[in-house]
Amino acid sequence: MNQRLVSLDVFRGMTVAGMLLVNNPGTWSAVYWPLGHAEWHGWTPTDLIFPFFLFIVGVTTELSLRGRPPAEATRKILRRGFLIVLLGLLLNAFPFLWWGKTPGIDDPTLLDRIIWRFDHLRFAGVLQRIGVVYTIAALIAIRTSRRAQVVIVVLILVGYWAILTRGPLEPPEATIAASVDRALLGEKHIWSSSKTWDPEGPLSTIPAVATALCGALAASWIRERKLRELVIAGVAGLAIGLAWDRLFPINKGLWTSSYVVFTAGFACVVLALCIWVIDVRGYRGWTKPFVIYGVNPMFAFLGTGIMARIIGSLWKVDFEGKRVPAQQASYKLLFEPYFTPHFGSLLWAISFVLLWLGILAILHRKGWILKV
Repeated sequence: MNQRLVSLDVFRGMTVAGMLLVNNPGTWSAVYWPLGHAEWHGWTPTDLIFPFFLFIVGVTTELSLRGRPPAEATRKILRRGFLIVLLGLLLNAFPFLWWGKTPGIDDPTLLDRIIWRFDHLRFAGVLQRIGVVYTIAALIAIRTSRRAQVVIVVLILVGYWAILTRGPLEPPEATIAASVDRALLGEKHIWSSSKTWDPEGPLSTIPAVATALCGALAASWIRERKLRELVIAGVAGLAIGLAWDRLFPINKGLWTSSYVVFTAGFACVVLALCIWVIDVRGYRGWTKPFVIYGVNPMFAFLGTGIMARIIGSLWKVDFEGKRVPAQQASYKLLFEPYFTPHFGSLLWAISFVLLWLGILAILHRKGWILKV
């Protein structure tokens, strides 16, 4: 593996580890503000994680497909995109039956629970967005020039701005994106926490394609270690995004155009720093944990998602006279009595990240990497 790819793996690994950290607190009632999403408009460090991952998808896609025959690359892209979306749907469906109370059925059978689960399956999701964005951005990247990609990004961002500002931008359920979510997905198949809109909905996936294309555009600078250009582009993106925020607010739930430009600029700066530290200065002693996360992101996401579902809702234990999820019991037993709520919640999340670092380290030593 060349040094340039080590930098990319570290960047991706930091992103994946950050995703696990913010997705798995000891309790959602006590989370430090940097580890939670902005309520609506605005951003926190947590709101950088997903666009960073899509940005690196664009970078690695351009680097890996560069020079391949278009027909071969197209087959690979379509296959990989389909598998990523399928894995996302299977993760949403796990454990493939409904385990709670079934409305309208007092004593549901196993078949009733299976039918109810799939009848209320969330269609959208993180992996689904990654799969769709990867497919579209990769097909554009292999079939168009760099100049054409810049034009496409601009058209996406300006067009999305024009569409969304034809309606209100808040509250979340009143936006045009939310209306499209309900029309295309149906209310039974939308994110259960919101019920009226989906943070990975169809319309807001379009500007996410621009995020990946920004990564593809930055790939040549990364390949040639043109850090000056990468930093200039990053600072420009940050400035333009913050300026655009005054007209079209930075907003992850809507994946606004200002959010795309701002986070892509941020990603350029952070990635340039990684390349400078790791490849130019040679400081690599600290990188191993992030490389371990970065080379096996699909296994990390799927494995932690399944585990979180099991210990967070499926597996219940007796604790203080009640049946509670195993995750809640572990937090109350090992963390809550000894630490303040926010710090204890953070320590549980860190423990979860370290547990999975150990699992992934074993897989890394054996060379077992889940690839699609």
